[in-house]
Amino acid sequence: MFTGLTHGTGEILYLEKTGNDAVLGAKPRFPWDGPLVLGESVCVSGVCLTVAGIKGDVFEAYASEETLSVAAPFFPRKVVNLERALRLSDRLGGHLVSGHADGVATILSLTPKGRSVVLRLEMPPDLAPFLAPKGSVAVEGVSLTINRAGNGEFSVNLIPETLSRTSLGTLSPGSKVNLEADVMARYAVNWLKSRDSAETPEGLTLEKLGNLGW
Repeated sequence: MFTGLTHGTGEILYLEKTGNDAVLGAKPRFPWDGPLVLGESVCVSGVCLTVAGIKGDVFEAYASEETLSVAAPFFPRKVVNLERALRLSDRLGGHLVSGHADGVATILSLTPKGRSVVLRLEMPPDLAPFLAPKGSVAVEGVSLTINRAGNGEFSVNLIPETLSRTSLGTLSPGSKVNLEADVMARYAVNWLKSRDSAETPEGLTLEKLGNLGW
């Protein structure tokens, strides 16, 4: 698990495809809090990857076919946000982020507002139930609060600290970004769907019972 408060940015140096899978090499632009170790998890722009190799200040990670199918392309985009996994003793300053990207969104606009920037993104239809005003969302692995949501889009506010520490300030309209819905929203919506579609052992639904006068 992660917090969505990224430690800094890094650079994707290479992406080597092997069939439907791939191995990428990334170089952080900041010093880690202690050296990386093989097998640990790193969130790379919203995607949880396992460190599979270490070559000096470059780490390699394996990306499966599933990861590549749901995440925004790592290449030719080179600048990525990096975060090591959460310790149980750490402060949870953002929100719980799993690094399991739910899908990809397109940036519609970036509008300066004071010292901040309002970022508008398209709302993928299958993720709409999970995105609500004042709720949390991870964009490229960065924990953000949703300002507005509806009519096929949502917006978030990027403060100066976020703009300086992450890759979000380098994006432009048309850029593809990874999205992860809040994990609590994901389970709540799934439970409600299961409840609404549940039937009794005899095949009776609440609607059928109502039609029968119950």
